[in-house]
Amino acid sequence: MAAATDLRSPLLPSSNGSHRLQPTAVDARPSQVILTVNDGYSQSGTPTNQDSIRTATMMDMEDEFIIRRQENPYGVIGSDGFEAPGSTTVDPFRNQTPKIEGVYEWVKMLVILPIALVRLVLFGLCLLVGYIATKFALHGLKDKQNPMPKWRCRVMWITRFTARGILFSFGYHWINRKGKPAPRDVAPILVSNHVSYIDPIFFFYELSPTIVASESHDSMPFVGTIIRAMQVIYVNRFSHQSRKHAVNEIKRKASSNRFPRVLLFPEGTTTNGRQLISFQLGAFLPGYPIQPVVIRYPHVHFDQSWGHITVAMLMFRMFMQFHNFIEVEYLPVMAPSQHHKESAARFAERTGRAMASALNVVQTCHSFADYALLSKASNAGQKSLSPFMVEMTKIQKLCHLTSAEAVDLLDRFLAMNPDISGCVKIHDFMRVLRLKPSTLSEQIFGFIDVDKNGVITFKEFLVGSAHILKLPVFRRACEMAFTQSDENKDHYISIQEFGGSASPAIPNLSTSEMHTLFNLFDTDGDGKISKDDFMTCLRRNPLLIALFLHHFIDKDLTAETGSDEIV
Repeated sequence: MAAATDLRSPLLPSSNGSHRLQPTAVDARPSQVILTVNDGYSQSGTPTNQDSIRTATMMDMEDEFIIRRQENPYGVIGSDGFEAPGSTTVDPFRNQTPKIEGVYEWVKMLVILPIALVRLVLFGLCLLVGYIATKFALHGLKDKQNPMPKWRCRVMWITRFTARGILFSFGYHWINRKGKPAPRDVAPILVSNHVSYIDPIFFFYELSPTIVASESHDSMPFVGTIIRAMQVIYVNRFSHQSRKHAVNEIKRKASSNRFPRVLLFPEGTTTNGRQLISFQLGAFLPGYPIQPVVIRYPHVHFDQSWGHITVAMLMFRMFMQFHNFIEVEYLPVMAPSQHHKESAARFAERTGRAMASALNVVQTCHSFADYALLSKASNAGQKSLSPFMVEMTKIQKLCHLTSAEAVDLLDRFLAMNPDISGCVKIHDFMRVLRLKPSTLSEQIFGFIDVDKNGVITFKEFLVGSAHILKLPVFRRACEMAFTQSDENKDHYISIQEFGGSASPAIPNLSTSEMHTLFNLFDTDGDGKISKDDFMTCLRRNPLLIALFLHHFIDKDLTAETGSDEIV
């Protein structure tokens, strides 16, 4: 009977871990027996080379599976790991001459100082006259939905002439033009690359268009008043509703010849003119013909681009030049292909290629979101900004990550105190996520550390966190984790329930460690974790879902997700 029982027992370990053969003292690996019913044995009864190779291959595959499972604690929710896109050394936002360097520049500044003082007076006078004229043109105007009356537009001609005076005071004594602007009824929308704050001043003088600008510009002294007179279309880049409203306004104003033509800078921010960055689609969604315009600022000693340099310094450097060069080229009008029903993205891509070709530059996958990330890293005291250059257009396509989510994840990464190279070590990683040294903590860090060099970069942290956040079952996993942790089903998790839920993942947590981790989840600080608290914390720290994965190792999350939206 014993022999029969042995024969009926499975020869390979079952999926639920039962009936496993015990390893011998010599080899810690579970024994495996391959039963071959064909003539896989030689006449002498010894295994053939083919059987030995098959057995070794299966053992290697099991070892590889165990290693991968240990390196990836998120396999239970469908993660197969991730790859961070390669880094780039291109910085489309960096000003090439951020400091005054060289004997020539210092000598030139001494020589031109008296002229610069005259320019400063001219600039102040033009700004004052333009401001007064604009205030008069706007006085009593309450209807902001319809075009300005003609008499107000005539008053604005004074401001346009003062804009030319401002350009002259900055050293733009003449402007090189190539091509001509198309009639408004042919191309109601203009798009241009954006290099300096000089760009909108030139276009205001040249065409007086309606522009699309950030809401923050409205509060700028003098400038806010002038752009209001241009019947500006305000947009909040981080608000979907605001962007949708801006597109509707672009379409409304572009469709009527009573309004000025609409000017957009589709890059969304300034670059150094050496590359084009990815275009936002606002100018292309209405489907109207567009005239691309490219602006160049040829220079040798002074880069006029508005990179990581203050406005005051940029203005000072402009005043201290003998002459600043500007070239404007109007390109042929482009229209969306009606035959192929061209999408806005394809139309934008085709327009970008034409502009990049005219500028003799390449178009990169950077976007305004990259500039926002770099600015936040710079404000946080980071000296080297290249590690935070992630090419957000590529990341957004890969991970479906919004700009706001990326900025929030950068906040978490900066809290980890990156070193001078922009990398984070494991102890700072665990400190911010409120984890203690443990096997799981090391697995989470190792999952993010794609290069396996003992540190993580912002791109690894960003893509890894987004990878977990955007898994189809992530929301369902969070909901099930909350339900499993809420033992008494009162829709709240107490400190005792939280400890019982997290302890299997990270054993031997002290009372203070448990409270620290609990407070991270208790986002409203009321001493208990509601479902909103729980979900908010895991959206901000998606890697922490690993603390609760033991609750549903044997559950099929995919069968219960249904049509759940991705977070």
